Amino acid sequence: MSVRPIFIPSIHKDTFVHSLDINFTWFPGFSKEQKQRSIKSLHEEALKKDGVKNILEISTKSLDQVGVDASAFNLKLKPKNLAKASVESLYQGSKVFENGGPFIDLYQGSALAAKKDERIKTSGELIGFHFQGVDWGLNDFFYDWLYLMGLNQNPKLAKELLKFNAFTDIEFNPKKSYNCQAFTAALYISASLRGIELEEIQSPKNFKETFPSEKLISFQQLDLF
Repeated sequence: MSVRPIFIPSIHKDTFVHSLDINFTWFPGFSKEQKQRSIKSLHEEALKKDGVKNILEISTKSLDQVGVDASAFNLKLKPKNLAKASVESLYQGSKVFENGGPFIDLYQGSALAAKKDERIKTSGELIGFHFQGVDWGLNDFFYDWLYLMGLNQNPKLAKELLKFNAFTDIEFNPKKSYNCQAFTAALYISASLRGIELEEIQSPKNFKETFPSEKLISFQQLDLF
């Protein structure tokens, strides 16, 4: 058995998203087929929980095309004065480390190449992000803002996400990752339920005021395997 969190939109005044840890059968291996077997097992167990009705895996391994399209590797946006790029490439290229960054040349490469770029691994501790003249701290939820801006520019996809009330990302490891696209999808649903329009949070200032860090989830450190 293994454990993964599922992310559920919340309308509680003190939080936008809550997580629920799910025990499920893990199918080892790196193939897409094995990942999808694990996703099916995770979803079967998650659907047994109260309130979980329509659950979507958001990753390139998703069995639903909406989940594949909503992956940060595939979700694209066009920032001001930049060419269209994936959320993942923009996120990786905006990282600032002790000994380097941001590496803005990564913006226009593939998402996978950006994530695996050697500089990301060898530039010391991650200390923040810098994007289009704005500095973001590690706890400012820069990734989530980028992802939401991607949804803002892809309204048809954003509308499809509204059909779901729980989200997973089989690749997400809370012990190693700051961010999770499944969490951000749930955050989008929560914002929609509260009447918050994506247009309203395009500026980093408005985003930070609308989503104060103390009302956003902190991932627990899980022993996954």
